[in-house]
Amino acid sequence: MKSYVKLLIPILIGIAVFLFPTPEGVNPNTWLYFSIFAGVIVGLILEPIPAALIGFIGITVAVLCGVGPAGTGVKSASADVMIKWALTGFSNKTVWLIFAAFMIGIGYQNSGLGKRIALLLVKKLGKSTIGLGYAISITDGILAPFIPSNAARSGGTLYPIITSIPPMFGSYPDKDSRKIGAYLAWCALAATCVSSSIFLTGQAPNPLALQVAAESGVNVVDWGGWLIAFLPVSIILFIATPLLAYFIYPPEIKGSTHVVEWAAKETEKIGKISLKEIFMISISICALVLWIGSGFFGVDATTTAIMVIIAMLACKIISWNDFLGNKPAWNVLVWFGTLVTLAGGLKNVGFLDWVAQITGGYLNDFSPLSAMIGLVLIFYFIHYFFASGTAHVTALLAVFITMASTIPGVDVQLVTLLMVLPMGLMGVLTPYGTGHSPVWFASGYVKTADFWRLGCIFGVFYIAVYLLVGIPWITNFAYDWIF
Repeated sequence: MKSYVKLLIPILIGIAVFLFPTPEGVNPNTWLYFSIFAGVIVGLILEPIPAALIGFIGITVAVLCGVGPAGTGVKSASADVMIKWALTGFSNKTVWLIFAAFMIGIGYQNSGLGKRIALLLVKKLGKSTIGLGYAISITDGILAPFIPSNAARSGGTLYPIITSIPPMFGSYPDKDSRKIGAYLAWCALAATCVSSSIFLTGQAPNPLALQVAAESGVNVVDWGGWLIAFLPVSIILFIATPLLAYFIYPPEIKGSTHVVEWAAKETEKIGKISLKEIFMISISICALVLWIGSGFFGVDATTTAIMVIIAMLACKIISWNDFLGNKPAWNVLVWFGTLVTLAGGLKNVGFLDWVAQITGGYLNDFSPLSAMIGLVLIFYFIHYFFASGTAHVTALLAVFITMASTIPGVDVQLVTLLMVLPMGLMGVLTPYGTGHSPVWFASGYVKTADFWRLGCIFGVFYIAVYLLVGIPWITNFAYDWIF
């Protein structure tokens, strides 16, 4: 498709949505904002221009139209209010955590530590590319219970190591990415989405969801109950993810003994561990301790990441020019900063409340089981509209719990649990759906079209396994253990 056609389509979609008769119960300003958001999403899918620029344009259009902040679904806001709202995404701590993850990657690269660890992985598991996929999953699974930020876990810890492997095979984002880099990047993304649902502490939105539920009068589960509830699904998805990626998105390099031999020789060439590597190991261990014990130490994950940058600068692992010249990091800062704001605007203008209202009325005509499954599916796939799990929970969970309580025969406590358990899984749907998604998307190994296609395939597969295995397990076998 020609680039100018790709550029025209999002504009036409946005205009078409705006010109479509405003649905009953929706204010014109609300519909105007949704038309802008729809155009942005189509633009992100087609990507006729850089994704960050699309978000930048979208937020600018919303500002000029005076819609987005709370209350603007009814009345347009002043210029001062609009620009303050437009810039709120740049104060989002997750955005800065992702930015810091890219800088930490430079530290692993400059110190040589990333290459050394990558060589050791290749040396031990390089006989099989799928073995590397499982190594990524296992590493992430071990860290998941202790690091409640998937952006810190995947972006800050795994990203620098994993992205050091593909260049050894001549696989780069802009050249031969399908050799091995694309497979490893997608495995890392998908594996973290799975681990984010396995444990209550696997991602920040999980405990937030239980807090929101409690404030809505629904007490769900504790740490152990969450683990038991998701247990059979977690085992299946943990095993299936690298394998499914291997068949659907196969790497060209399958692994060989020659690769292992080469890795052993390269390990000998780089020699003994250097002082910069020792500094980088020490800094990483300190960061890991602070990330794991963030509640105990009272240090936020993003603060820790910023401290890591300062420490790397102090130890001369990276220079100030490295900091300023890291284009992917600054690109993702602009992209995710604008998208977080745009996604939050859907709630502000009342669009999501309208969706919840009409959905609740529709589900009243179904049986309790069908209505329950319907709520789970809608809550899951509506994540296409959100740039973070935190925003999703904050905007919609209480609304959906209210909807469930109005449906005769529905166990509100059960349906609440069923909605929140797969919140980590839904992050796989889009390049912006969870904290670590932009990190792997911006790496460039998985092309935009592939990212959306794989996100849909894996997202449908994950929710299908969850519905077919998880719901029968919880309702028929584990209900008394969990509650």
